Amino acid sequence: MKGKKAILSLLIVGTLATLGNAAGTSPLPSLNITVGGTPTNGQLTTTLTILFVIAVLSLAPAILVLMTSFTRIVVVFALLRNAMGTQQSPPNQILIGLALFMTFFIMQPTFTAAYNNAVKPYMNGRISYQQAIKDGIQPFREFMYKEIVRHKNGDAIMIFTRYRKMKYPKKLSDIPTSILIPAFVISELKIAFKIGVLLYIPFILIDMVTASILLAMGMIMIPPVMVSLPFKLLLFVLVNGWDLVISGLLNSF
Repeated sequence: MKGKKAILSLLIVGTLATLGNAAGTSPLPSLNITVGGTPTNGQLTTTLTILFVIAVLSLAPAILVLMTSFTRIVVVFALLRNAMGTQQSPPNQILIGLALFMTFFIMQPTFTAAYNNAVKPYMNGRISYQQAIKDGIQPFREFMYKEIVRHKNGDAIMIFTRYRKMKYPKKLSDIPTSILIPAFVISELKIAFKIGVLLYIPFILIDMVTASILLAMGMIMIPPVMVSLPFKLLLFVLVNGWDLVISGLLNSF
């Protein structure tokens, strides 16, 4: 035991001596911390830019879901899967991924306008970040208002204007963004449910016919949904269902 303690002591002393020599030959870099002081304009601009980018990244999911065509597309896909009765097929990842790419395809003119009018001038230093936010959201406001007017869902705007005790706006500039966004979401849900009803009708008919045949044959122990599922899939494939659904969604915008 004494021999082991002696060896351990020698190792510790040798390590300390090595660190002391290294510190003598290669001094550690100095670290200066300054507290207080007034930031320069360049430092302030950089700080505001970082905060703006963080805010945009944190709000990006909400912007994508609530201010674009994503809401209508993903709700229609979910209703279609429920109507067919395929449970988890196609998986959520595939449906959401397809909805995202369709959203980018539909919203490309809006994204381009927001980049050219807001992001690019701000990065070049021609406008302030307040003006960049105002100019960047304007293309999305125009898209949302156009969809509400096109599908005659002005009642959604009236709900929020009545709550605020405001007059019904006659043009886009009279509608605050805090009213336009929830009105657009309600309008998109209404349109998606209308499309979902049309998708449900043929599949419900197949379920009813299958249930009637099984009941007439006395096969009450067999779930009608299990028997009708292959026929629903066959019908969907024969009519080229995915092409019809995708083209219908694209034409609805």
